[in-house]
Amino acid sequence: MLISCGDALIDFVPTRNADGREAVMPAVGGSCLNVAIGMARLGAPTGFVGGISTDLFGRMIVDHAADSNVNLDLATRSDYQTTLAFVRIVAGESHYAFYDAETATRNWTYRRGTIPFADIEAVHVGSTTLVNDQGATETKALIGDARAASTISFDPNCRPNLVKDKPAYLARMTEFAGCADLIKMSDVDFAYLFGDEPYPQRASKLLGQGTSLVVITRGSNGAVAWHAGAGQVEVAAPKVEVADTIGAGDSFQAALLFVLHKQQRLARERLKGIGADELRRALSFAANCAGLTCTRPGADPPWSHEINWGW
Repeated sequence: MLISCGDALIDFVPTRNADGREAVMPAVGGSCLNVAIGMARLGAPTGFVGGISTDLFGRMIVDHAADSNVNLDLATRSDYQTTLAFVRIVAGESHYAFYDAETATRNWTYRRGTIPFADIEAVHVGSTTLVNDQGATETKALIGDARAASTISFDPNCRPNLVKDKPAYLARMTEFAGCADLIKMSDVDFAYLFGDEPYPQRASKLLGQGTSLVVITRGSNGAVAWHAGAGQVEVAAPKVEVADTIGAGDSFQAALLFVLHKQQRLARERLKGIGADELRRALSFAANCAGLTCTRPGADPPWSHEINWGW
């Protein structure tokens, strides 16, 4: 099984009412839940780990996950309310306002001994759960137990409006990166974390500390990756009619983990040995899945029957 650990919430995505005025529409989201949804829809056995409320919105999340074949046996249900995120698109980028005080996601705790890591091929972590102290601490404990058996995937998916102490946050992201076998981040995330540092320079540092694969997604400019053995590999983004970019990065992450799983390259030692051609096919597949997600509103990753596999 592949598992994704972190946030599950409700996005209120922008739309228009019958009079043409701005409105919002509720849609199930949360970066780490989106990754789980994306992997499961493509056909990987997938579970989600995190806090889910028993309230109305929490029931929406559970129904959405079940409809997408995501196993929720490892999730924690509670009476805390669901995190809500209001989305606005500015210059093609999604901007968020979060309502996340005393929520099920914020109050999630890792239940040691409940996850059979010997049967877990990869664990994905990242996003808003890592901003607050409790979420970061609990996730670090989970990674500590998982790392002996499972590949660790990390996407910081930064949300600057939630960060109160940027130096502390940067140190925390550096610590999580140091535990990861696969790191994916957007160009926007990279700029927030590393400023104007050249991509290859930072990638070299991350590979030098033991990470096997570093990927930077760049929206319509495609994606570029660095691997100690395969070198630098770059792929183009598909040309699509964009509805919005909500969940595109999560869809890319999910598809990348899925295709590495299908190539039998996701296990730590196997990932270290991936070749340039295999990696290029994996990145192209992930880019195509992200592109399809952009053609429809909200975080709506593709199903396997919607994909032109091409490999």
